[in-house]
Amino acid sequence: APGQMDTFDYKPVLQRMSGKSFAHDVPGVIKKFAVSNGVLFGSPFRFRRYGESGQWVSELLPHLSQHVDDLCLLKGMHTEGFDHGQAGLFFHTGASNFVRPSLGSWVSYGLGTENQSLPSFVHLGPSVDYGGHRIHASAFLPSAHQGTVIGSDSLPVSQFRLRDLRNANLPRTVQAKQMELLRAMHAGYRQRVAADAPLDGWIQSLETAFRMQVEAADVLDLSRETRATHQLYGLGHPDTDDFGRQCLMARRLSEAGVRFVLVTHSIRKQYPSVREWDQHQNLDRDHRRNARQIDQPIAALLTDLKQRGLLDETLVIWGGEFGRTPMIELVKNKPNQITKESGRNHNPLGFTIWLAGGGVKPGFSYGGTDEIGYRAVEGRVHTHDLHATLLHLLGLDHRRLTYRYAGLDVRLTGVEEARVVHEILS
Repeated sequence: APGQMDTFDYKPVLQRMSGKSFAHDVPGVIKKFAVSNGVLFGSPFRFRRYGESGQWVSELLPHLSQHVDDLCLLKGMHTEGFDHGQAGLFFHTGASNFVRPSLGSWVSYGLGTENQSLPSFVHLGPSVDYGGHRIHASAFLPSAHQGTVIGSDSLPVSQFRLRDLRNANLPRTVQAKQMELLRAMHAGYRQRVAADAPLDGWIQSLETAFRMQVEAADVLDLSRETRATHQLYGLGHPDTDDFGRQCLMARRLSEAGVRFVLVTHSIRKQYPSVREWDQHQNLDRDHRRNARQIDQPIAALLTDLKQRGLLDETLVIWGGEFGRTPMIELVKNKPNQITKESGRNHNPLGFTIWLAGGGVKPGFSYGGTDEIGYRAVEGRVHTHDLHATLLHLLGLDHRRLTYRYAGLDVRLTGVEEARVVHEILS
């Protein structure tokens, strides 16, 4: 997760107090990751205001800084998880256990598909970390709502392919006859059995897979884009080619009717020893490396959507699973002081995400952390509140979007009270 005080949440008090010891209460949930008497670590990155909205943005993001008047920043986020797997799972599924559908699956279940020849939920470049396959799994929802995986975090995006998209040994005419037989058998079975959601979902998945053989290959073919578009996204440049391809694929998939596209950033293909935005050490060096890969492509996606008149009807979400501490992380056998190798630890108590398009207020900042960026203290938005708001923006009521499982009407936002953040709606 990126540091909020290193990207969009400028903290002048933290800058002034950098290097000083700071005594504070450490909640039990993060005692694994924080100490009660840490050394404050001011951001090593310069900040300035941008746009008519005057939003603060770090020097890490020179391209995104030009889009602040399109962004709706939620600076009072807080969540439950304190480790990557737990927090990643909670961010994507609203629960820390392993039997809950992901946000994309709920959206697919609630809205269906716009294109019968493509899946309604696609995950580009998933990682084995941060919740693994469960962040795109449909769990107990019908399998047709599971995310279709394209590529992985260890594979260059230029090599991303849909596995087994075509069967070289079986012509489509033969496959079509097989599908006709399968439909007939299924129809006969359903005359005897009133409901069988798992089987229905499986049949629907096979139908989609059959139809995808033609359209999916075309949608994923980036050579159909102009050279100017390639340059806009940074294709061909060693820093931006990989993530640029993912963002361009995301736009093409969305434009083709895929309801929900999840894009995961991976830096390890270029820097094997560096983790994605997880700078426990070497924050200055490695946050810069991470930012160079994502800044231009994400800005390009916003530009592209806006030029095509699609931003107003597309909701773009950016963020990590939690935030980071304003104190340095203690390293064994090293002094408790700031060095060029200093980093930050995990912090679920306060962080920033942003939204763009899709019915949110542009050039708007909501909520905030305390003066050092440690805790969300105003305009607090819990992950469940975020989920409720995202569903609302898509025309879905989080209280009514339920699925009967194990005798319960399960929903994305759980049994706790969650609210739609009406303050950010345009």
